[in-house]
Amino acid sequence: MSEDLGAQIQRRATRVGVALSGEVVEGLEAYVGLLTKWNSRLNLTALELEPMADVSVDRLLIEPLVAAQFLRTTDQLLVDIGSGGGSPAIPLKLAAPAIQMVLVESKTRKSAFLREAVRQLELADVEVETGRLESLAERGRLSDSADVATLRAVRADAALWKAVTGILRPGGRVLWFGAVETAGSSITPPLRLVEMRTLMPESSNGLAVLERQD
Repeated sequence: MSEDLGAQIQRRATRVGVALSGEVVEGLEAYVGLLTKWNSRLNLTALELEPMADVSVDRLLIEPLVAAQFLRTTDQLLVDIGSGGGSPAIPLKLAAPAIQMVLVESKTRKSAFLREAVRQLELADVEVETGRLESLAERGRLSDSADVATLRAVRADAALWKAVTGILRPGGRVLWFGAVETAGSSITPPLRLVEMRTLMPESSNGLAVLERQD
């Protein structure tokens, strides 16, 4: 008999020492179901979903859950930039339900998916903003308000880092999901790289933690 998704998620989480409640696993399963349903129309991810490959579970679900350890109990607002298919933001929200989130996505149809996922998963205190972060920053939207910003599959250049810095409060942090060997190459002050971590065994995908230091 093939392994069901819930058991697969638990197995991959246990492999990296992440303990998951039944409620979180159910939420992750529901998220994957929505992602799979919408993916054929919107190309939300190129990762294999039918059936869900281990690498897909790791990238979409487990990596954000491992990164959740970098959230602090005092963090109130997380801004996810280029939210697309909802990872890392939705798994992070399921792991840390008390934190408020703003999901920033420039494409209207992907924003529609995100709003539907937020509605169906009954995620409280989650807002979806359609537009580019740079435009939001120019309007003063979210200025100096975020405790944490997250980025994945986003080309990080000086203009983006300037916008990210603008939404972070002093001392705020960036969780940048990407290849460890390229982390830090384009970061501009006052952001400073404070830690790099490989999230999964035998993988070059990691997490760069940056901090706004004024």
